Amino acid sequence: MKNDLCLPGKSQIAVEILSYLDENPEAQDTLDGVIQWWLLERKIRYQITLVKEALSELVKDGLVLEKESLDSQTRYQVNRQRREEIRTILKAMART
Repeated sequence: MKNDLCLPGKSQIAVEILSYLDENPEAQDTLDGVIQWWLLERKIRYQITLVKEALSELVKDGLVLEKESLDSQTRYQVNRQRREEIRTILKAMART
């Protein structure tokens, strides 16, 4: 089993499963449940953190504007004054 975990991706999945079980020692589920509830939930939480960090950077750099709406939700939108710069950044990123 140890050698099998050396395959890319497989060892990361094994770590995710073990982490979930460590946090939820009473958990048990089917293969579909493990995929949907254990792994997907952890990935979503991780992605939310990354999205927040990315938005924060874009706001800090002035490429995205942050506005609080009447319902107290924060809304994000492109800074139209920086669209040419954004296009330049996107073209440069597409080349790499």
